[in-house]
Amino acid sequence: MAKSTRTKSSPAYRCAECGWSTVKWVGRCGECQAWGTVEEMGAVTAKTTAATSIAVPAQPIGDVDASVASYRTSGVEELDRVLGGGLVPGAVILLAGEPGVGKSTLLLDVAARAARKDRTVLYITGEESAAQVKVRAERIDAMAATLYLTAETDLGIALGQVEKIDPDLLIIDSVQTLASSEVDGTAGGVSQVREVAASLINAAKRRNMTTILVGHVTKDGSIAGPRLLEHLVDVVCQFDGERHSRLRLLRALKNRYGPTDEVGCFDLTEAGIEGLADPSGLFVTRTKDPVPGTCITVTLEGRRPLVAEVQTLLSRASSAIPRRATSGLDAARTQMILAVLQSRAKMELGGLDSYVATVGGVKLSEPATDLATALALASSMHNHPLPPHFVAFGEVGLAGEVRPVPEIGRRIIEAERLGFRYAMVPASPQPPKNIPDSIRVFTVSSVHEALDIAFEQRVKTGS
Repeated sequence: MAKSTRTKSSPAYRCAECGWSTVKWVGRCGECQAWGTVEEMGAVTAKTTAATSIAVPAQPIGDVDASVASYRTSGVEELDRVLGGGLVPGAVILLAGEPGVGKSTLLLDVAARAARKDRTVLYITGEESAAQVKVRAERIDAMAATLYLTAETDLGIALGQVEKIDPDLLIIDSVQTLASSEVDGTAGGVSQVREVAASLINAAKRRNMTTILVGHVTKDGSIAGPRLLEHLVDVVCQFDGERHSRLRLLRALKNRYGPTDEVGCFDLTEAGIEGLADPSGLFVTRTKDPVPGTCITVTLEGRRPLVAEVQTLLSRASSAIPRRATSGLDAARTQMILAVLQSRAKMELGGLDSYVATVGGVKLSEPATDLATALALASSMHNHPLPPHFVAFGEVGLAGEVRPVPEIGRRIIEAERLGFRYAMVPASPQPPKNIPDSIRVFTVSSVHEALDIAFEQRVKTGS
């Protein structure tokens, strides 16, 4: 059947930030909401394509072979956890993160592990030379016979390497460094990123080749380039971590093959990067005797419970306006808890500077950490340590009430597994089931009740 097209020209305007286009000029982008980024791009040709002959006819969904989309382990358990089971043939994964967070180190380790399982891996780097990547591979013991490495920034040559080697796994570091000679613009621009991504995705689907693309991020932490890039790929992962901390967290923001509520934990060292199946030890300070101003809590990162420590320090203010400093916790929620303690628990905090922080560089944004923060502040105020082997979690409201949080039972079981004997939790209409007898659970409905139980020795006596 012949193909016919009808064309017409119309002026086009395109956003320089995300690539969104419109037929008329507007001051604000309709996609990314940025002001002053819509510019005229000249005339475009709109085509209407007629139907053509069918090469592969549609088939009943029950006859589709789903085995080609089965998981294959990457060799890194924490990465498999986030992806939902492993790497899927033909899947395109976008891994984004700030510079220096460890993206290249992680993917080089994944490439070596995959190559040792008799898979052919092609690693294309556009940011470093091949010699620099080899030095890192030797340092982290990521050498393998079927791991191929090339430094290339031309898309055509990169696709030629794919045709020649025919890899099972392709890693591009990074997608913003490749450029096509067929498209105007510099590498990393909207048009170039769109063309590079479309060409690589087409090659991945046609060859049933797993492809991992490394992406840059902007100053506000979002993925750089057109938003279309996130829509085209199958999986979008974010790799986060404080520059001065060894802990790295991997989250899935989009996953067509699995869940998006799992979190992978990694430890970045000089010898490479290692998955942490039990990272709670990084977030807790182990001391022989309890210290005033500290409280252990159990937070959820995705579906994984993590034990973390909240530390507080109160000191007499040196100015008329007390200082409120936080690190690793939400500053607004911390100030709210201070106000609740002063108003509902009658604690005189107006003339004291407060310093609230977490241990190990972990960020606690979940409201379930409110109760631990309140108890730690009260402990620092009275210079009285909380009982040993004690954890607390729950959301605190402005009325001084302690509200239920999700997965109370799972948090208690995790605390018991790590050796804690007392847990203070919010009162819930549905009490948690299958709680081990080795841990004593105290349910509270208000901050005032929580302070009474924690500081009147009722924990130790079990009353």
